[in-house]
Amino acid sequence: MQLFPTLELGWLNGWILLVFEFLIQGTLLLIFPKSVVSRLFDRSGWSVRQRVYLIFGKVFSLVTLLLIILTPLKINSGIFILGMILYVVGVVGLVVAMVNFKDTPLGQPVTKGVYTMSRHPQIVAQVIFLLGICFAIGSWVAIFTLLMSKILQHFSILAEEAVCLQRYGESYRAYLDRVPRYFLFF
Repeated sequence: MQLFPTLELGWLNGWILLVFEFLIQGTLLLIFPKSVVSRLFDRSGWSVRQRVYLIFGKVFSLVTLLLIILTPLKINSGIFILGMILYVVGVVGLVVAMVNFKDTPLGQPVTKGVYTMSRHPQIVAQVIFLLGICFAIGSWVAIFTLLMSKILQHFSILAEEAVCLQRYGESYRAYLDRVPRYFLFF
C-alpha cells in the first residue's frame, strides 16, 4: 500500500473494475421500470443543507474515482487479492439489494431481502466494492477520499430516512427500530 499512488494512464488500472461494475449496475437500471429508477434517485423533501452535504460528498467521490481511474492495479500483491474479494462481495451485494428494491411495490418502504439486515444495503455494498478497488490499487489516499465521501453521504442517508418516515409513518418507524442503518451496527 502506498500513501499516494503513482498516477498514469494504463490498461491495467482500477478503471477496469469500475467499468465492469458500471455495466452491471447500468444494465439493471436500463431493465428496471422507470418508476423504480426514479424512486432510486428521488431527492424531494431534502433541505438545502442536506443537498450541500450531498454535493461535498460527490466531490470526494469524484476524487476517489479519478484516483481509481489513474492508478494501476497492484496485481502481484497480496492486497490485490483482498481487494478483489471485497470487490466481488460488494458487486454481488449491490445487485441483490437493487433487485430487492425493484421487487418492492411502489408506495411501500423497501423492507425485504437484504433490507432486513440493513436499511441501506446498496450504500454498504457500494462502499465494499469501492474499498475493494482502493485495496486493489494499493492507495491510502483513495481509501481516505472514499471514507470522506461516505461520511458526508451519511447526512444524505439521514435525509432519506426522514423523508421515508414522513411518507410511510409508523410502519417505517418500526422498521427503523428493528433494522440497523448499516449492517449489524449503527
